[in-house]
Amino acid sequence: MGYPPHDMCGRFTQRLSSSEFARIFEARDVAERPGGAYNVAPTQQVAAVVVRGDERVVDRFRWGLVPGWADSASIGSRMFNARAETVATSPAFRHSFRAKRCLIPADGFYEWLRLPDGRRQPYYITTPDGSPLAFAGLWSAWRPPASGAALRARPPEGIAASPAATGGARPGDGGLGFRGPGGPLLDGAGTPEDASEALLSCTIVTTTPNELMSRLHTRMPVILPAAAWAVWLDPALADSGELQGLLRPSDADLVAYPVAPLVNSVRNQGPALIEPVEPAS
Repeated sequence: MGYPPHDMCGRFTQRLSSSEFARIFEARDVAERPGGAYNVAPTQQVAAVVVRGDERVVDRFRWGLVPGWADSASIGSRMFNARAETVATSPAFRHSFRAKRCLIPADGFYEWLRLPDGRRQPYYITTPDGSPLAFAGLWSAWRPPASGAALRARPPEGIAASPAATGGARPGDGGLGFRGPGGPLLDGAGTPEDASEALLSCTIVTTTPNELMSRLHTRMPVILPAAAWAVWLDPALADSGELQGLLRPSDADLVAYPVAPLVNSVRNQGPALIEPVEPAS
């Protein structure tokens, strides 16, 4: 897999362990991820923060949301971003926007600057002190229709339930991520399902760029300040206006610097990916 499409946010880092993220987000760690992820790409497993019962937990999710009505998990390979402008009405995301919101911790993310000669220079965007960012995310719990134990919703009109996959899980990337999250979940139809067979998946909400990001890209992840975490995570909050008000370009203190094209391949990992380099001329 090379660099992602230019209009999408498709790579980030989770260098901290899930237990470290749990401490920062005042959550319980059930993901048990070691960290050290310098090149997270769609279909891989990521740590995300959700509210479960009366507590926050950090759990494992496959990056690329699979709606409850999907016939195949392959649809998630192209649903790793959700546009803030349409998230409340999109058939793929509106159910999750109403009640299944999450925070996706990241130490930083990558974007590519298109150069005059057509080449693309990768940049790493992070905080000056390396403290984690909180991306606004959505999540879903899905199970294969072949299991036959849950009533499933039909896909909304005009949406193909099984489109051709544009990518998929790779060995070593976390696979489909079927697991038991420790409690009953709901599928897209609102039907209780056996957690032991649930595929937990997520997507990152994107918005228009702030001043820094506008020099590199036409979109950026929605980065939520700590004061907004509880509001975004609250599954009982149904005020779409209040939620939409959070989906704006970030005013967080960010820095961006060029890095080597090592990040272009998902096979590459390690600190060398975020080392500053001279920009391509």
